[in-house]
Amino acid sequence: FGKQDFESIERLDLKQFNEDLTKMIRGEAVELPSYNFLTGKREYKGNVHQLKHGEIFVIEGIHGLNDRLTSSIAPENKFKVFVSAMTQLNVDDHNHISTVDSRLIRRIVRDHQFRGRDAAETISTWNYVTRGEEENIFPFQENADMIFNSATIYELSVLKPYIEPLLFKIDDSMEEYPDAKRLIKFLHYFLSSNSDMIPNNSIIKEFVGGSCFKV
Repeated sequence: FGKQDFESIERLDLKQFNEDLTKMIRGEAVELPSYNFLTGKREYKGNVHQLKHGEIFVIEGIHGLNDRLTSSIAPENKFKVFVSAMTQLNVDDHNHISTVDSRLIRRIVRDHQFRGRDAAETISTWNYVTRGEEENIFPFQENADMIFNSATIYELSVLKPYIEPLLFKIDDSMEEYPDAKRLIKFLHYFLSSNSDMIPNNSIIKEFVGGSCFKV
């Protein structure tokens, strides 16, 4: 009963992950699986990778700072980067824009664009996400070798046209309505901006689509 916790490191096949990682470090060719968010299953699509001499292997995810994820790799062969959207904007001299809300807006747009979820579903699981951060990210952030702030000053204007129609679909009979109403009111502080106006190497393209990077 209840909702599944997709944020836990226990949801990962750590044994298989480290076996594949060790093979790649040795220079072997490895077929890497992908996760189908619509079916909830692991898929193999012929995505074979092999590290060449001098290349680095980048691992991204909420468990990246947790040594359990890469237990097969020696500490001296790892460089850890903590990436977080730490919003620097204020509504006025006394009211700071919530970093949590900014990340929720990113998540709603991304989940709809790429994971087939509506805004209500994302909002309903948001408490699990923030709880997962408290359990899976923040305890390990001091392990980072570098901290990178991924927030941009224009992202809320760019994300506004994507998220507003999704929020308006949440009516007052739904449990997620108070959060949707609050976000709609908050977004009134921003003018809408076309995503075509930002470069295709912007990190915000990860959420709206059109990135020049494979994400």
